[in-house]
Amino acid sequence: MTMPSCCDFGIGAIGAGFIMRDVQLVAYSDAGFNVVGIMSRRPETARAVASLRGVPRVYETLGAMLEDPDIQILDIAVPPDRQIEIIHEAVRGKYVRGILAQKPLALDYKTAVETVGLCNEHGVTLAVNQNMRFDQSIRSVKTLIARGELGLPVLATIEMRAVPHWQKWLHSYSRLTLLNMSVHHIDSFRYLFGEPESIYVSARKDPRTKFAHQDGICLYILEYANGLRATAWDDVWVGPQTERDDLKPYIKWRVTGTKGLAEGSVGWPSYPNREPSTITFTTDAQPGIWITPRWKDVWFPDAFQGPMSELMNAIAAGTEPSVSGADNLGTMAAIEAGYRSLLERRPVQIGEILADR
Repeated sequence: MTMPSCCDFGIGAIGAGFIMRDVQLVAYSDAGFNVVGIMSRRPETARAVASLRGVPRVYETLGAMLEDPDIQILDIAVPPDRQIEIIHEAVRGKYVRGILAQKPLALDYKTAVETVGLCNEHGVTLAVNQNMRFDQSIRSVKTLIARGELGLPVLATIEMRAVPHWQKWLHSYSRLTLLNMSVHHIDSFRYLFGEPESIYVSARKDPRTKFAHQDGICLYILEYANGLRATAWDDVWVGPQTERDDLKPYIKWRVTGTKGLAEGSVGWPSYPNREPSTITFTTDAQPGIWITPRWKDVWFPDAFQGPMSELMNAIAAGTEPSVSGADNLGTMAAIEAGYRSLLERRPVQIGEILADR
């Protein structure tokens, strides 16, 4: 039997904000994916984005989109507190075979579990848009680790000095950096090294962020059974800013192992300028030699092709995508444990969260 090409699946875009308008739809167009239509809470916004990005159809309601047999995949790009209500309706669409949900999948672990269960119950393949896994430098170091080039990983670090744009819908959440920014780094650590045993979080509020929040500047350590420690500094402050400041925002990462070392940078803070991520590494097999591959692709928008490709290929093959909803529960459990760690000022075993299901 011939499997359908991934590009044969029709995509319905739900949401017309920045991430859909300027990143996902651009990435899909570059890849030749078949975006059939778009909808938004504000139909006039959806019409404007459709005109800008060449999307042929605009739907006034989700119900109208679900009635279109040309759409088999829904790409949901709405705030996380709204995702489950959309998925509740979407899984009942008779033509829907897959859903790509935004990260974070939900505001908390319990709701994430419910979301995954809904899709399983209705036989809909769920993927989560954990796109940092598809950043070119992260994919490259994953290859080195998988091949054993670095030996046993000993210490992994991510250092972020960058000010995200906190959208208005975050103002009512209380949960801020861990849930909405660190989710990238925690998920990437899981992608690279597997499941941690515990997490310890120390955080302070960000003086620049005026709305109420638990966590602004976050420092955290993931502890692994084999002794590996994966740690990140997510500095969303970077210091006082004026229009004349040049604070050179950046994200750097490093992995040291028993047989080698790799380090690199992530180009996202330079968006909308195209700054490719980087990697350089050395191994015991070639001591004293540093290998520094380069590429033209960038995380925003090019890496956003990855999660949708994973979903389409999984549907075609009857398998689960690597960024499945079930896999993402590991990331959500680590984040939930992180908030418990912050509240109780102690390392929290991930198993404590899993036991609460």
